[in-house]
Amino acid sequence: MDSRSWSAKWIWGGEEESPRNEWRCFRKTFELPEEKTLGAAWLHIAADSRYVLYVNGEQVGRGPVRSWREEQFYDSYEVRHLLHAGQRNVIAVHVLHFGVTNFYYILGRGGLLAELECEVTSGDATAAELKPLRVGSDDTWTTSRLQAQNPVSPRMSCQQGFADLYDARLWDERWITAGYREDGPGSTWEPAKVIGPPGIEPWKRLAPRDIPFLTEEKIYPSRIVSLRRVQAPAWSAVLDLRAAMMPDSIHHANPVSFVGYLAGELVLSEAGNVTFGFPAGRRTDNMWVDGRLCADWTGDLPERYCTLELAAGAHFVLIDVTSWDHGGAFHLAAHAEVPLEWRTPGGNGMQPAGAPPLVLIGPFDTTVHIDHQDPKPFRMDHPVYLKAAGAANMTELQEQLGSWVHPIPQALYSEEDVFGASVWTVEAEPHSIPSQLERAIMPTPEPAVLPLFGHGAGDCEIVIDVGRETSGFIGFEVEAEAGTVVDVYGLEYMRDDYRQHTYGLDNTIRYVCRQGRQRYLSPVRRGFRYMVLTVRKASTPVKLHEVYVNQSTYPVTNAGAFQCSDPLLNEIWNISRHTTRLCMEDTFVDCPSYEQVFWVGDSRNEALVNYYVFGSLDIVKRCLNLVPGSKDMSPLYIDQVPSGWSSVIPNWTFFWSIACLEYVEHTNDTDFAAKIWPEVRYTLEHYLQKLNADGLLDMRGWNLLDWAPIDQPNEGIVTHQNLMLVHALNKAAELARIAGGDDQDIERLLRAGRELAATINAHLWEEGKQAYLDCIHADGRRSDIFSMQTQVLAYLTGVACGDRRETIGSYLLSPPAAFVQIGSPFMSFFYYEALVDAGRYEQMLNDIRFNYGQMVRYDATTCWEMYPNFSENRANPDQLTRSHCHAWSAAPGYFLGQGILGVKRANPGWTRVLIEPQPCDLAWARGSVPLPQGGRIDVSWSVDGDMMNVRVAAPSSVEVEVRIPAGMREQVTLAVNG
Repeated sequence: MDSRSWSAKWIWGGEEESPRNEWRCFRKTFELPEEKTLGAAWLHIAADSRYVLYVNGEQVGRGPVRSWREEQFYDSYEVRHLLHAGQRNVIAVHVLHFGVTNFYYILGRGGLLAELECEVTSGDATAAELKPLRVGSDDTWTTSRLQAQNPVSPRMSCQQGFADLYDARLWDERWITAGYREDGPGSTWEPAKVIGPPGIEPWKRLAPRDIPFLTEEKIYPSRIVSLRRVQAPAWSAVLDLRAAMMPDSIHHANPVSFVGYLAGELVLSEAGNVTFGFPAGRRTDNMWVDGRLCADWTGDLPERYCTLELAAGAHFVLIDVTSWDHGGAFHLAAHAEVPLEWRTPGGNGMQPAGAPPLVLIGPFDTTVHIDHQDPKPFRMDHPVYLKAAGAANMTELQEQLGSWVHPIPQALYSEEDVFGASVWTVEAEPHSIPSQLERAIMPTPEPAVLPLFGHGAGDCEIVIDVGRETSGFIGFEVEAEAGTVVDVYGLEYMRDDYRQHTYGLDNTIRYVCRQGRQRYLSPVRRGFRYMVLTVRKASTPVKLHEVYVNQSTYPVTNAGAFQCSDPLLNEIWNISRHTTRLCMEDTFVDCPSYEQVFWVGDSRNEALVNYYVFGSLDIVKRCLNLVPGSKDMSPLYIDQVPSGWSSVIPNWTFFWSIACLEYVEHTNDTDFAAKIWPEVRYTLEHYLQKLNADGLLDMRGWNLLDWAPIDQPNEGIVTHQNLMLVHALNKAAELARIAGGDDQDIERLLRAGRELAATINAHLWEEGKQAYLDCIHADGRRSDIFSMQTQVLAYLTGVACGDRRETIGSYLLSPPAAFVQIGSPFMSFFYYEALVDAGRYEQMLNDIRFNYGQMVRYDATTCWEMYPNFSENRANPDQLTRSHCHAWSAAPGYFLGQGILGVKRANPGWTRVLIEPQPCDLAWARGSVPLPQGGRIDVSWSVDGDMMNVRVAAPSSVEVEVRIPAGMREQVTLAVNG
């Protein structure tokens, strides 16, 4: 909770409280008299939704951290070194307001709160008098919408905010400096409007930032991959159908469905072939041109294209856009060798001149869904919906459908479609890469000159390899004629001629150049490895002085280390570490590209990896504390926070409760245990209310564990989450004990765990198969699917006991071919836990080598989200995984240190450590594990015949015990470090 006293007020500008995708600038100039000397100077700042802060032209920082709307975090910066006594000073803030709810932001309203707090000394040095000086946000600050930014840019994805559309001709980049004049010709600057003091809605509480600031380090690319002359389709557009069909959907991030059409008139000046394209996938198979249904679709899904021979004149196009829609952008394109244009409908409530040339019809049915997969079918029997498909032209459509025809709001439509133009290249001619082009990736005084193919001949596209996956802010410096367009599109994976396009993620920038030399640094975070940079509309050669990424992650050091005699395992450990780092922002996030979302269940495994490779604690504690903030959305806690999607994955809540105990055991932070225990008890009590008459967890939810095709319906009794509930109950009892909880509460949890385990064994074991079945469906049907996922959890949670445990243990070593196999590295984490529990380290190493070796083989620098084992995991044979950087997959970063190097915590807080090496087939290993109290454990071991040499260095405050494998002789050296 905030303890400081604010004089600043929340401020905003413009006419809308919560404008969609608005970049707004704020300035405050002030004088510091010459005769006064500054002491400490702190600038405190919060914004809705994100900000970039400058003082006297220097970037200070970015923020704030994600938070629940009611408790807004603020940042504090020491800025004394940036202030100038006796001169005019300026605080400048660039605020990015989303104006829509997503997976890491809940809609509030546009706002900025900022206050500079200085100590000013006067008098002589021996009797200095301290006087406070405050410069707080109020109506003396000025504001303007950042005119260069076009707010109609597309949503990047349902999880995130918006892509960049930036016209540098429309803005003076000197606005962040003290010498900038706000009163020039055509000025858009105005006094800021005061919203109210701290504590006003929607930001009821303020809290100081609870983790360190993120890094921002400049990374240059490693190589130019390719050079091509390309041509984009003649016309393309991108629109937000979700918001157009269901305007209220901006207030939540739940999936929706709607029934309706998109329509327009395409005009050809002469006859020719026209190809209609959906570069990011169709909504349905139904598209009509002049009443004729398009049938001959080409292209690999999700891209689809249809070519028709059309006469000169107007052609009526009707597209069925009936869809299940979670958010993001809808892309549509058309190309012909003859001139084409869309005619804007007019009159009778249709679009005015200059408005988007397409109209919406419907919606005829709308539904908001909560679950990930809701079985509710579309209602497509509305008589007007059925009638619309028979319309022959726009006039007839308007006459017959009347009020069902709506204009598309201008804010939801754009013909600046970088993604569509990058994915659908109607011409692509490769060229050899001239040596001078390599200068584009080097910080040299001499720029690279991009080839110019001539007016109308096509655009220049280069693909730049950053060298490895990265997460941060793309920047470049170019010299060009005014109006030249620079498009940037981030990819994660390429191989030979294959590009894995980021379907569902508009990972793009469009920058329109002003005259001369200029720089641009996008304020939007992106994850990628490859940059597709395309120069369009160039009248003279473009000079590219540099292109780079300001990589931004949670500040960590490489305190953890691992090396061994197997180079493949070393590389696997390295990519696990890099993956974890890129997925550490202001919380753990699932991936830096597609989502950037704090998924609650993922973070349990990510925390364990982090303990071994980085040792960071604040980020773990922050993640654990954020979860109960969702109790107003669901007492079961939602699976990604803070978020507007009211989705519940029961296992994710169970993993969170287990992670709370693991954090306490790792740190011995009993105060945290006492604080978090009531929140754990609260949600588990509500889960126990979901037990059916037989005593099994039987509920509707997103009952997920793995992406593989296991039987995990969203309704019914799912075995794996019953097993995890047992585990969560037992772990919660231990957390309660540490927290000083009531003995009756502890016994209640333990008893509930015992009873549920017995019920699982009574109802969910299939004697004939000698295995636990995956589920019992809501209609009572027993699943005929058996999976390794379910058996692994039965073993790991201890529910399988006696002969059943022995049987399941044999499956860990030789998975039955008829069982569904593990489909993601996330599930492998639990498999490896079970193997470690069984003492089968050789099996774990072999699995790591095989599955993670696949990644290394394909030049992975980070761990994949999925294994390419099932058709469910990929859209085509070349797609190896969806996300190529996913920290739920970084298991080797933990198990190679904990299992093979053998460094294990022996008591809460790591004051006692067990070193238990497992050489398997390795000749040697060495590494380090960071300690929560500071310092580290350094271990090295080698094997020579039956002799194991072990050296351990640890702080003097840590008690060390070494155990070597049975049958081996030992030579142990203990040393003190730090």
